[in-house]
Amino acid sequence: MIHINIQKMLHGSNGEMPLDITIDIQEGEFVALSGISGSGKTTLLRIIAGLEKIDNGKIIVNEKIWTDSTNRKSFTPIQKRSIGYLFQDYALFPNMSVLKNLLFVKDDKELAYKLLDIVGLKELENRMPQTLSGGQKQRIALCRALMNQPKILLLDEPLSALDLNMRKKLQDDIKKFHEEFKITTIMVSHDPSEIYKLSSRVLILEDGKIIKDGKAKDVLLKTSGSQKFSFRGELLEIYQADILNIAIVSIADQLVKVVLDSSQANELQIGDMVNISTKAFSPTISKV
Repeated sequence: MIHINIQKMLHGSNGEMPLDITIDIQEGEFVALSGISGSGKTTLLRIIAGLEKIDNGKIIVNEKIWTDSTNRKSFTPIQKRSIGYLFQDYALFPNMSVLKNLLFVKDDKELAYKLLDIVGLKELENRMPQTLSGGQKQRIALCRALMNQPKILLLDEPLSALDLNMRKKLQDDIKKFHEEFKITTIMVSHDPSEIYKLSSRVLILEDGKIIKDGKAKDVLLKTSGSQKFSFRGELLEIYQADILNIAIVSIADQLVKVVLDSSQANELQIGDMVNISTKAFSPTISKV
């Protein structure tokens, strides 16, 4: 089990913000961290990894102290934390082949070939990183993060730069690794479908604090009453077609049209974040 009770003052573009987190994460959980940029998600990962110090508090993993503000000597070095860390940046060694990138972490060819086989890239073992696509590089980076057989895998939006099809492929790979190696996984993501597909628990951060904690279905589904669905998007345009007011809303990578009544058209402005929902098969739009 991971016990986290930490405080750290962050200095962002909007001034100082206290990061104040208290959570317990069970062994084998897949926890997704979400929330707006600057809410403290990446800093929390870096603190768990030992890349950043805290002002107050402690982190205890399986009854071993990793960080304790009252006893600096009890700090567990990064290399002894049994952690795999995957960033957006692939960070592969350009002068080493795919296989050598993995063996640099641990000289275990059997494990390296097993990991490459899971992601379907065993045939690329002798290729150099500069000859690989972005998706292939990230899959190799994922394998490398697992070469030391970590107990905890930290993922900091590793799929955000990939196209949709490759994101889905990497999501499947991450899920396979999580289930096969029984790794406790903590992932930063802004993608609701990714969070829903992978996580067993979702933490929403805001201004350095956890404001929601639960299963993806309970945390992410934004419906109420008799609503059948609800999506959030940005209002791009309002125009008239005959006697109707039409809104164009951007939701993820799609544009949708919604008919507005006159009062809604007068209240909304271009650039507003809005919710599109439906009751009794009639879509409605409301400002967030």
